[in-house]
Amino acid sequence: MNSDPKQTNLDGGVLSRGTRNHTESPEGSVPDQGAVLCELELILASPFFHASKRSQQFLNYVVRYRLDGNEAHLKERTIGSFLYNRPADYATGDDSVVRVQAGEVRKRLEQYYKTAPPASLVHIELPLGSYVPEFRWRAPLPPPADVPAPLIAELPEAPVSPVNTRPAAGFIRKTRFWAIGLIGMLVLAAAALAGYTVYRQRMQSALNQFWSPVFATPAPALICLPKPIFYRPSTSLFKKNEKFAGEFDNEVNRENGRPNLQPDDQIRWGDMVEWDDFGVSKGDVKAAFRLSNLLIKLGKSTELKIGNDYGWDDLRNSPAVIIGAFSNQSTIKITSGLHFAFAEGKGKPSRIQEQGGAGRAWFDEVDPHTSQVATDYGLVTRLVDSSTGQFVVSVAGITAPGSEAAGEVAGSSEDLERALRSAPRDWKRRNVQIVVETTVTDGVAGPPQIVAVYVW
Repeated sequence: MNSDPKQTNLDGGVLSRGTRNHTESPEGSVPDQGAVLCELELILASPFFHASKRSQQFLNYVVRYRLDGNEAHLKERTIGSFLYNRPADYATGDDSVVRVQAGEVRKRLEQYYKTAPPASLVHIELPLGSYVPEFRWRAPLPPPADVPAPLIAELPEAPVSPVNTRPAAGFIRKTRFWAIGLIGMLVLAAAALAGYTVYRQRMQSALNQFWSPVFATPAPALICLPKPIFYRPSTSLFKKNEKFAGEFDNEVNRENGRPNLQPDDQIRWGDMVEWDDFGVSKGDVKAAFRLSNLLIKLGKSTELKIGNDYGWDDLRNSPAVIIGAFSNQSTIKITSGLHFAFAEGKGKPSRIQEQGGAGRAWFDEVDPHTSQVATDYGLVTRLVDSSTGQFVVSVAGITAPGSEAAGEVAGSSEDLERALRSAPRDWKRRNVQIVVETTVTDGVAGPPQIVAVYVW
């Protein structure tokens, strides 16, 4: 791929790759700030940015400083210090937080403009290798009037010629030009609105059809969250490893602090205590809340079940949304033997495995610098008639961010429409599996990407 994100058109203007119908604002000027800020608000409120506060903060920051003409604040170290609380002199080569987030914003912008209404006047772009946004107009800016409007009233009235009292030909041509342009803009806006309305209806239809079997029974839909066994240090272990007397006398200090132990210190198994109040992961909770809210909006009541609060009998009597993979035995049991399934062992790490077909497999990837998951995969499974005898949707990831990404796809009209665009027409009566990929930043899942779909 060419590393240069720009190319030059025949008139010498700068165009972003893939946007040949866009023109930049006049040389040395900043586009109309009102139009840019309006577009910024639409982008930040879109589904592609709404769920990511970090991406919202990043894009809002760089656009506003660009409009202010203060590009000194658009350097990597300055952004890292201001947005992510890094030291003012931190080593950017060792800490890629700004570069990773910029890549995430570019990806979200690309997704937004794939579905943005055609009536959008300006595109906001973040070029590769830069944190200075560019603004691209869908059509050339209108030329300024010959005389500013406020000055027209101050001009002396010209004498009327008795020979020729018709308006000047130039004035007629200019008036006709603007009238035709205005009519054309109105027609384009109406067509864009109509097309966007149809597009939204189609996407909404995909969402409704995906979840329609949940209404086959009056029983509430169960939202089933896993709760793995969780251990924490005992109170006596905290007390034996205080830096000062009374450091861990209060429960709030024990829940928000760590015993002062060194890596080589030894502890007894009795120093670790199982706690029922802990153990639900952040990604699983986000997926549960997203889908519970969706079902309530669709008119379906829900009931939250955590850990051992539900069993196979509950799943046989109610439709269910099951969250999590290796942390949830119900997911492994229900998806076992399907085209895409979670697998582990046989000398390979935990993964999503295609059983049959091309035999593809997807593994999570770890950043060697931070030892944190950098790329994760999730699986959405929709079973119209599962082994429980009820409608079941499973959203699960290899790790928690994968579950979060799978939950986002299952609750997104745009993602479902995109995933099922090539599916058979009667897919709503069939079983569906969707494999998704997500880039993970600081434990937070980025926008999901559809990588595989299977319908049967």
